[in-house]
Amino acid sequence: MGDVGPLDRPQDTSVLSEPLCSLCGVDKWYGSSRVLRDVDLDIYRGDVTVIIGPSGSGKSTLLRTINMLERPTRGQVILDGVEISDIRANLNAARRKMGMVFQSFNLFPHMSVMDNVSLGLRVVLHLKPESARERAVAGLERVGLADKAKAYPSQLSGGQCQRVAVARALVMDPELMLFDEVTSSLDPELVKEVLETMKGLASSGMTMVVVTHEIGFARQVATRVIFMEEGRIVVSGSPADVLERPQNDRCRVFLGSVL
Repeated sequence: MGDVGPLDRPQDTSVLSEPLCSLCGVDKWYGSSRVLRDVDLDIYRGDVTVIIGPSGSGKSTLLRTINMLERPTRGQVILDGVEISDIRANLNAARRKMGMVFQSFNLFPHMSVMDNVSLGLRVVLHLKPESARERAVAGLERVGLADKAKAYPSQLSGGQCQRVAVARALVMDPELMLFDEVTSSLDPELVKEVLETMKGLASSGMTMVVVTHEIGFARQVATRVIFMEEGRIVVSGSPADVLERPQNDRCRVFLGSVL
């Protein structure tokens, strides 16, 4: 992807006073291993937060903690004013506000693209088949794959499968989209089509948190870039400050290894 300026995103500044999602003093331990260390993070509506850092720095764990796929050992996760890390919280209701796309596509191979995308609409939202189909078609159109509705995952490229996974998340009408290194398993020639889809979501105003090594994407799309190391948020700032004028030595070394 060629270098372009930051995207123009429609934002209503009246809704930016309170974060959509906050992590407050979050720690995560696996046995004696501390994977997240006292993480504080506010995610505002319309923001595109890109998280970078070396392998093992806690990026994916942070993303999974936002979605409560990993429960924090200490600290709070608050979504839309509700503490979802509270053991009494309704996680199913919270997760309906979030869409998550993983590195692996997680599509059902025996089901068509249409059925993969509409399954959650029918099973989770209990939409009637026709309503679910209409919404699924709209989701596939949004990622440029309406013509593949009858195809099966084995008939698609990796990039197309990942875009189907994005459509499957989008049709649930989330307030927050989480992307966990969604291009890392793709051949280089397939990466662009997925990034273009994500870029379109960003320009539409979707709130996104993206774990990626695609620095060019971060430079073009992010409103904020976070650098993590050893479970900590070490640097947080604008793409220009973090990527073009890094002040942190470890961040500078990392960027030198990936650019």
